[in-house]
Amino acid sequence: MSIRENIHQVSDLIKPEHILVSVFDKTGLEELIKGILAANPAARFYSTGGTGKKISEILGADAAKNYISVEEFTGAPEMEGGLVKTLHPKVHAGLLAERGNPAHEEYLYKTLAAGSKYAGVYFDVFVGNLYPFTSVIEKEGTTSETARVNIDIGGPAMTMASAKNWHSIAALTSPAQYQGFIEALKNNGGRITLEQRFNLATQAMKSIGDYRSAIGSYFTNLDFNKDVKPFLKVQ
Repeated sequence: MSIRENIHQVSDLIKPEHILVSVFDKTGLEELIKGILAANPAARFYSTGGTGKKISEILGADAAKNYISVEEFTGAPEMEGGLVKTLHPKVHAGLLAERGNPAHEEYLYKTLAAGSKYAGVYFDVFVGNLYPFTSVIEKEGTTSETARVNIDIGGPAMTMASAKNWHSIAALTSPAQYQGFIEALKNNGGRITLEQRFNLATQAMKSIGDYRSAIGSYFTNLDFNKDVKPFLKVQ
């Protein structure tokens, strides 16, 4: 494995063309989608499950022009229980790929297109918020098993990938950010600035750090025989 710094030119302004959406809290989603479409009517949204259904409702009768399900995009059906949907090379390559890197472009446009209906894309915006782990564990009667199944895996992975690659993508992690994001798009000719992407990335990193710390603290304080084993079907 080799780790290196980005040696390719970084764009200050990026047009929102490919937007990956994975949200538990759908507050403000309609305003965000309409704001992005006002900046770029050809923008395409990618999502799964209930979020995808909501986006299709917002887009209306012509939703197919601007929406594609992640399952169709990747060619991989969702695993039962929704456990695996976005953990796929087409998703994470689109979040992590460096713009202007010939090897990454070949991977997106040729390697990932082999035997598939769709080539990969550079995602320009990631919109995500997570399963509400902290609010779940605060409810009376919550068991360790209920807490366990409310640990989000794909969401944090996509969030950190987007935050790490702020050179190329904007990571929106809270509905409270949507209005400012749309206003900035209007003020910058329908483009997302490098400084804006960096500021959003720092907030995204902080949110994932807090989320994972809460999970670690909760499970560290459990007694296996009293708090965990009784809620499992152990053979």
